[in-house]
Amino acid sequence: MSTVAPTQWKSAPAPEDPQGWIERAAEVAAVLATDAADRDRAGETPYAEVQLLKDSGLVTLLGPAQHGGGGQEWPTAYRVVREVAKADGSIGQLLGYHYLWFWAARLVGTREQWEEVEARAAREKWFFGGAVNPRDTDVVVTEDGDDLVFTGHKTFSTGSKVSDVTVLEGVLGGTDQHVFAIVPSDSAGLTFHDDWDNIGQRLTESGSVSLDGVRTPWASAAGYVDKVFRPRVYNTLNVPTIQLVFVNFYLGVAGGALEAAATYTRTKSRSWLHGGHDKAVDEPYVIDTYGDLTAKLWAVEALADAVAQEGQKLHGDPDAVTEQTRGAFEVRVAAVKARATDVALEITHRIFEVTGARATASAEGLDRFWRNVRTHTLHDPVAYKRREVGRNVLTGELPEPTWYS
Repeated sequence: MSTVAPTQWKSAPAPEDPQGWIERAAEVAAVLATDAADRDRAGETPYAEVQLLKDSGLVTLLGPAQHGGGGQEWPTAYRVVREVAKADGSIGQLLGYHYLWFWAARLVGTREQWEEVEARAAREKWFFGGAVNPRDTDVVVTEDGDDLVFTGHKTFSTGSKVSDVTVLEGVLGGTDQHVFAIVPSDSAGLTFHDDWDNIGQRLTESGSVSLDGVRTPWASAAGYVDKVFRPRVYNTLNVPTIQLVFVNFYLGVAGGALEAAATYTRTKSRSWLHGGHDKAVDEPYVIDTYGDLTAKLWAVEALADAVAQEGQKLHGDPDAVTEQTRGAFEVRVAAVKARATDVALEITHRIFEVTGARATASAEGLDRFWRNVRTHTLHDPVAYKRREVGRNVLTGELPEPTWYS
């Protein structure tokens, strides 16, 4: 049973600037850190954790201020995800995916659609999930009068049972047109299955979902006007945007691992009996390793922050996004995704070199950091991200927009 009990923000004013929101996220992380290892072992549905995100206001970060949202931009959202993931990678992922799906209406929809969605989501503190997985057979969407009907199955649906609304995606029958729509997560015909049982990211509720005739009005089809989709290049920013979500919760998990390991080294690690030092913190190899890993983490964090700012320029003027600017941004995202993957994996396994054999005890829970990073970094092969960068360097080629590039 989770012991997360959020109370301190219910009467507190919302932060007014990016730094205030990052500090709020650090406060949330401090609550999550108190029993993160225990909750990871229990693997229970994170209802209390999501309520914590709601009570703290983090779920409304990207929402319009006039409707109770934080009025913040993507660079702040990424930093918030990173802070939360330091304590709990699963909850960091849930929050990052929530931000992506919260933004999905603006990504694909008409102004009228996304303004309505964002206003309601901010006022009602919706938590978003998504049933979109391109590796599966497409969900089939059929017309029934003024309704659309979604039928099919998806292997993964992150957020599932803890979400208020779910983003659906499918292909309109007889066409090659994809349709996105947001539906209540308790919609008839939408069934979430308890089959997420992986070594890491255990609390992300990423099990499969069945769609058995899930209905939604045609008017909710994002970006469609009179049943005709109106495309923009901006619609293709979904991949680089979510890849930066990945980058930041990888870096958060890595940072959390370093912090937890350093605390263990200071308080529990023993120096080597033949090393000539009384304390583990005085061992030269321990000092060198922490310096090496910290420098690598700081370097990737700096790159991630720079790329986030580059992306915000595109988000700031969606109608001005071109294939060239979109492609150049994806190359930069691919580069930081590759480095974040390598550095997070290195940090989360090398911390054991400087904590010692006793640190592998299950009670310490240090293994969860590696398990979380290892699980999610298999989402898409990092070699293909390096290829995007290499091809651009050698030939000037820009990645074509796909579900993974």
